[in-house]
Amino acid sequence: MSTNVPVITWVNGSPVVPSEQNILAGVQADINAAFGGGVNPSLQTPQGQLAQTETAIIGDKNNQIAYIANQVNPSMASGIWQDAIGEIYFIKRIPGAGTVVQATCTGAVGTVIPAGAVAQDTNGYLYSLTSAITIPSSGSVTGSFQNQTQGSIACPIGALSTIYTAIAGWDTVSNPTAGALGNTVETRAAFEARRSASVAGNSLNSIQSIYAAVSAVPDVIDAFVVDNPSNTSVSYGATSYSLAAHSVCVSVAGGTSSAVAQAIWNKKPPGCGYNGNTSVTVYDTNYPTPVPYTVTYLTPTAVPVYFKVQIQNNSFLPSNIVQLVQNAVIQSFNGLDGGTAVGIASTSYSGRYYANINAINPNVNVIEVYLGTTSNPSTLLVSLGIDQLPTLSASNIAVNLV
Repeated sequence: MSTNVPVITWVNGSPVVPSEQNILAGVQADINAAFGGGVNPSLQTPQGQLAQTETAIIGDKNNQIAYIANQVNPSMASGIWQDAIGEIYFIKRIPGAGTVVQATCTGAVGTVIPAGAVAQDTNGYLYSLTSAITIPSSGSVTGSFQNQTQGSIACPIGALSTIYTAIAGWDTVSNPTAGALGNTVETRAAFEARRSASVAGNSLNSIQSIYAAVSAVPDVIDAFVVDNPSNTSVSYGATSYSLAAHSVCVSVAGGTSSAVAQAIWNKKPPGCGYNGNTSVTVYDTNYPTPVPYTVTYLTPTAVPVYFKVQIQNNSFLPSNIVQLVQNAVIQSFNGLDGGTAVGIASTSYSGRYYANINAINPNVNVIEVYLGTTSNPSTLLVSLGIDQLPTLSASNIAVNLV
């Protein structure tokens, strides 16, 4: 039995689906032939309605075939198809991680606050200290705490304020900056970005393999790796962070210090030096008496990012336009809109935020988006250093109706 409906053609293994207009014409021709000719082609007739329905069914199935065919392309794959591509590199989707916040701890000089010590925020969420800290002579020290509950849970300035684990000599805890949001399940875009950066994950002695191992550590929300192969120190990135000669710098937010250090040691070249502010002892267990090694990595400092968004003022804007714009900016900033999140040592441009803001409502027109690391920014981009973990809260987003 023949048909006038055009079929899917394959070009270099890729499907090219016919337009639904051509499919409709083919279906109408088939119906006309089945009834011996002379059938009224109007779409308002019963036969026209049947033709439209059959066209929609064929078009939907064509789209499904094209979708499945595209799932073997890493840049388009999603869901279990993307998971399968990741398995080729022994990479699994990160199930989720808690919000990371840097908090100032005060108390008696010399007090050691061990890794795992817990503080509580004003909403009842518990945060664990990721690496042990010691209160110095100044009486205060900054530590990195991670929410025990996975997800993009906000931790505004001052929210982490209660000591949950009683430790003699530890008096207060408070976060001077907002937390860097965690995530529930790694998004399609984030997974692909990590996969493409982790294709050397099964190798050794390269920054790519170190990145792959560290980013796969449970509860790590961001990581960046760079090395200095020269025999002199160099300055790197937006903050001109100093890298020692013949060394590697691994900047990590989230995860326990022991797991991060072990991942670094497993992949780094022998004899390579370190940079950073967090040191952990790991052990080579391949000997009867385990051999200790000190691994140092960089725990980045939380840096608030500020936005000033200018929107054309008109009477058709939603009444809560300010909150909607703030939510849209936060979504894009954290990669919740399908794009890539702003992270350690990254640069974010104003144009990144236009689409999500304009998508709020057809009557929303963005005039300009300014961003920077100081309030009332006037620049169109922000560049972060390897020692900076960008954070954002709604209070840092000014929305002006112009």
